Amino acid sequence: MRDFSLNLPVNSVSFGQVSVALLREFHARGLQPSIFPIGDSIDLACQDTVGEDFQKWIQSCIAKRLEEHNRSNPVFKLWHLNGSLDSYSKDQILLTFYELDSPTKTELNIAKNNTRLAFSSSSSKTLFEENGIDNAKLIPLGFDKSNFQVKKQDYLKGKIVFNLTGKLEKRKNHKQVIQAWIKKYGNNKDYVLQCAISNPFLKNEDFSRLISEILEEKTYFNVNFLGAMQKNSLYNDYLNSSNIIIGMSGGDGWGLPEFQSVALGKHSIILNASGYKEWANEDNSTLIKPNGKREVYDGIFFHKGQSFNQGNTFTFDEEEFIDGCEKAIKKVKNNPVNVKGLELQEKFSYSKTVDSIIELIEEI
Repeated sequence: MRDFSLNLPVNSVSFGQVSVALLREFHARGLQPSIFPIGDSIDLACQDTVGEDFQKWIQSCIAKRLEEHNRSNPVFKLWHLNGSLDSYSKDQILLTFYELDSPTKTELNIAKNNTRLAFSSSSSKTLFEENGIDNAKLIPLGFDKSNFQVKKQDYLKGKIVFNLTGKLEKRKNHKQVIQAWIKKYGNNKDYVLQCAISNPFLKNEDFSRLISEILEEKTYFNVNFLGAMQKNSLYNDYLNSSNIIIGMSGGDGWGLPEFQSVALGKHSIILNASGYKEWANEDNSTLIKPNGKREVYDGIFFHKGQSFNQGNTFTFDEEEFIDGCEKAIKKVKNNPVNVKGLELQEKFSYSKTVDSIIELIEEI
């Protein structure tokens, strides 16, 4: 195989988790790419299964970058569109996640200036093609078997447990989901809602204020808000603790927590839109049709008139969401294990993701 380099973040957030999964696969294949870590440092603290050989391999690949990298070698980059005009190579393959519906001139120009542009969802790929981009490819993500495994949890035995994930923000539709859920199940001892929606980009007081607004300053004994989980093993426990995962984000490039949960055999309620559509279907999920769109701007993470992140996200009907909850509850009572969901572990793997990346590297 020809020489190539990698430019990606190695940390505990979503991009970093994908990066580490990809690096594990490159390492397993005995490849020796130069690695340019975004942020110029690595953080593997959240990983519970980092072997000494893997760590040495990463350090070796980082150390060689300035001595051996050649700009004629292609670079595979995993990053936001914002920040991806820069490249260590004349041939860059960019894998990114797009979650809105109105690519800006800046975003389209960055897309055109990458030799290959890859998305994890068909909807994003199609959207950019409709806007004149002819170098777009599809590269689905995979199940992270190094960090996530089926694990029996009994501490909430006898209750139907719902999990809600993702950083708290308007785009994720958290407010609508929580308010709809508590209208139906709030203070009902048979049901629990566990919200792992902490957002490191919000101050603690701002996060608390937003939660208080969502709950309308009321308390519910069966709604729990969990803090950030520093280890993937703890997050694995959290995902395994539920019966049903809620995935109602109005725009998502894939939906990693929801995907991992369904692949662990959890039942789900999933908005049939954006990146979710790449893996969620009628066999493995309870699908909810979007009922429209709304502007994404929240004055915090999304600002109207900027060069990036403009447009709308999908919305849903509250009654249809609750109907989906009821259908998912029936599925749990019929069989606690989502058998079709477990099949995602084999259908989507990081081995297949790396195969797709290597194919693009070889064709340049």
